[in-house]
Amino acid sequence: MNKTIAIAINLLLALNSCQNSQQAKMEEKPETTEISQMALTDCSITFDGIDFTKSLNGGDSLVNIQDSILTFACGEGRDIFNDPNGKLSNHSIPAILTEIDNTKPFTISAKVKPGFTPDGTYNAADLLVFANDSLYQKLCFEQDERGGHRIVSVRTVGTSDDNNHDLMNVDQVFMKISSDTQTIASYYSIDGKEWQMVRLYKNNYPDKLLIGIASQAPTKGNCLSYFSDMHLDRSNVTDFRLGE
Repeated sequence: MNKTIAIAINLLLALNSCQNSQQAKMEEKPETTEISQMALTDCSITFDGIDFTKSLNGGDSLVNIQDSILTFACGEGRDIFNDPNGKLSNHSIPAILTEIDNTKPFTISAKVKPGFTPDGTYNAADLLVFANDSLYQKLCFEQDERGGHRIVSVRTVGTSDDNNHDLMNVDQVFMKISSDTQTIASYYSIDGKEWQMVRLYKNNYPDKLLIGIASQAPTKGNCLSYFSDMHLDRSNVTDFRLGE
């Protein structure tokens, strides 16, 4: 074989091997598997059979349970968002969380009614998937800039994206997040029976993971969110498109 051709082939093989290695590394779960300890404390709250053992930013002190309803008060200016340009970054959201084994399937769902107010832009009730301060997702029923009520999903890997979904003329919805360990997807429903998918992506969260609920009030006034009909199952939806 011509020496020049042999050298070229070896270079191409080396480049291909490097690209495959980089692709495999991108598909691996993040190296950081430690759950963030920033503003995380132990707590003991049981609601609808779910034991919440971690409190984020004092969330446990803002929760009240009565008549099968969990109310979650949030003060003005509190949110969780890693703004790409840094201007709106905020890590003060109060939340209560339970630790799960992410190597097994899970589905968390709840009926939520946020404290919408005329001036409460971005007030919301959230389902939260939390690994650390730079790796999380929230699914929100949120008040938008025009006062409308819509589903919003925010996925954070270093920085946050911000996705506005369906606009609805209701004040409460059912929300759900489900994982089969490989895929994780988010849904909402008006009646708790027919589900609409709003987001689906690869489950790159670490094996040790926190999931739970939060209430947010990033701009003006407070937000009092109501949660009910909560479920945490160690199984996943069978149809990721239909959410059933």
